[in-house]
Amino acid sequence: MNLAHLLVRAARGGEDRPAVAHGSGIVATYGSLARRAACLAASLRGSFGLNPGDRVAIAMKNCPEYLEVLYGCWWAGLVPVPMNAKLHPKEFAFMLGHSDARLCFVTADLSAGIQGESADLGDLLEVIEVGSSSYRRLLRDDPMAPAECALDDLAWLFFTSGTTGRPKGAMITHRNLWTMTSCYFPNVDAVAPGDAIVYAAPMSHGAGLYSLPYMAQAALHVVPESGAFDPTEFIGLMGIHQGLGAFFAPTMIKRLIKHPSAGSAPIENFNTLVYGGGPMYLADLKQALKVFGNRFVQIYGQGESPMCITSLTRALHAESDHPAYEARLSSVGRAQMLVELRVADEEDRSLPNGEVGEVLVRGPSVIPGYWKDESATARTLRNGWLHTGDIGSLDEQGFLTLKDRSKDVIISGGTNIYPREVEETLLRHPDVAEVSVIGRPHPEWGEEVVAVVVPRSREPLSEEGLDRFCLEHIARFKRPKHYCFVETLPKNNYGKVLKTDLRALIL
Repeated sequence: MNLAHLLVRAARGGEDRPAVAHGSGIVATYGSLARRAACLAASLRGSFGLNPGDRVAIAMKNCPEYLEVLYGCWWAGLVPVPMNAKLHPKEFAFMLGHSDARLCFVTADLSAGIQGESADLGDLLEVIEVGSSSYRRLLRDDPMAPAECALDDLAWLFFTSGTTGRPKGAMITHRNLWTMTSCYFPNVDAVAPGDAIVYAAPMSHGAGLYSLPYMAQAALHVVPESGAFDPTEFIGLMGIHQGLGAFFAPTMIKRLIKHPSAGSAPIENFNTLVYGGGPMYLADLKQALKVFGNRFVQIYGQGESPMCITSLTRALHAESDHPAYEARLSSVGRAQMLVELRVADEEDRSLPNGEVGEVLVRGPSVIPGYWKDESATARTLRNGWLHTGDIGSLDEQGFLTLKDRSKDVIISGGTNIYPREVEETLLRHPDVAEVSVIGRPHPEWGEEVVAVVVPRSREPLSEEGLDRFCLEHIARFKRPKHYCFVETLPKNNYGKVLKTDLRALIL
């Protein structure tokens, strides 16, 4: 079934209901949003001659038109290829060429760069700037009925971040996204009509995926005027719209709770902040709960199982008197409703509770494979299970605690050392603002532990003092053998630390 039916249903339930806001102002009702998506779909199919299954790239910063382009593609039976607006033009060109995109919608800030890099792409018919006269003409066609789609038809071609090489195209189907939407309400948040979602994180990724459950409830979709995350702006929106929800990366939460106005923010209008996409350290989470109260839900997912592997619910965040409270806060929660989860060894044999291995996932949320990459599909989807590449352990209640990505585990003297455990320890030091722990080749031990530290102030930190601090909290063999002090950690556009860049720095 076509995902566009979420918009059809919402419009039938109330054409005049507010659908999209740009900052404080309403710019579209559900009736007008559905009509614009239907007219755009008709133009894509008629004027450009696109066929069901053709790919349409979206290189746009967050803006109100994003939703009508995304849902217009689905309405026409086409496959949107959302791309991070902060990519380099050459990265856009790779994704456009690899996906065989027929059209590319862009915002004005990206138009020139993409036009220049995509000139030689034979399959690409046109680059269309939203808001231009060319774009407005596409909205004048007579609307078409939503195209028929099978559940296993491709719905979203999601390119991985590519921090360790060329990005892969995860083939997300309508079934995968219907599953994600179905799991959202019992496992993440109970959205009600009249609630709102704020798109402060990129709509090309998790934030845009979460438009689906909010569309299912005919809620309000709020795009900040900045098109990005600004703590001052976000707190201002909390005073304007009711029942707010948002999806944040952990680094965004840290910025929000440090804002001078955070303590006086109108939190009564703020329902839920879903966080994921990277490690949320225990100290940061406790501080966030102290500032904003029990409004947090953690999800763990991947592009290969979009936003849908585990969740740590609001109720679990509130059980501060539970004897395993801190361990649970340090976990990523339990498997979502339609997901099967286990931890396995290198031979794919399930491991007992408490033992550490690779996290494997199975269920209707898991993609069928990667776009034009049979070898990656075979490696990742072995024996009917998604091999996440994440290392973790399960407890008796089914809580999953992630240790690290498999490629980030440090093996020193034949013993596994998990960087996150060392990072969690160092972040408890009052003079450490940020830290990332990596392995460096060692002629005797195989690898040695190196901590790359961002000091909290300009005052120099003592390696000896940090070493003593680690020895007070973790085993001697886990402590860093060297410390490297930097002003900032290299990160990608979603706030994830680029450990490949750190390794280049210390090698």
